[in-house]
Amino acid sequence: MNTLELIKQHQLVAVIRGAKEEDVLSIAKALSAGGVKVLEITAETPNVLSLIERVSSELGNEVVVGAGTVLDPETARATIMAGAQFVFAPTVNTETIRVTKRYGVVSIPGAMTPTEILTAYEHGADLIKVFPANIMGPGYIKDIQGPLPQIPLMPTGGVHLDNIKTYFDNGAVAAGLGSALVNTKQPINESTLAQLTDKAKQFVKAIN
Repeated sequence: MNTLELIKQHQLVAVIRGAKEEDVLSIAKALSAGGVKVLEITAETPNVLSLIERVSSELGNEVVVGAGTVLDPETARATIMAGAQFVFAPTVNTETIRVTKRYGVVSIPGAMTPTEILTAYEHGADLIKVFPANIMGPGYIKDIQGPLPQIPLMPTGGVHLDNIKTYFDNGAVAAGLGSALVNTKQPINESTLAQLTDKAKQFVKAIN
């Protein structure tokens, strides 16, 4: 099964943003234990390339690891060389899409308007991250799917336990989960990792 199919199968993408370098692997293991198998490590994380490589090496049989907040083609290529299996961006940068696809990696740019969404798709994006999704809400996914049913959409930003099922009911194929799942502002210890695993299980249950 290829990466895009795995993302659509697992449906949940955990965004690991603002984590300390020494905590990323433990967070990844806790998420995997809870059933969340697609992990995005954001590009501004210190030593992100070595972290992507390490998580991919140690958990490669359990999870799919990619890079997030990729703003330019140079960063896209660097993270791909480190082992990123998908590249997320908060905006539509057509050159970043092109470089990502050149290396056979899944491209998921962020877009909001119908024009941005279609532009990203026409330039080769595999999946469109509707961001920030909370601005328009779950109904917006259905509205976009009306004229653009061929484009798979993934809401990110403001997706939480109380609304995630509604996003899927309105046509989302996956969802990005940031601080609603992974709170890197709290200390990472045995207790908080156990809580993270439990919350991951709650999200998995909520969509099944």
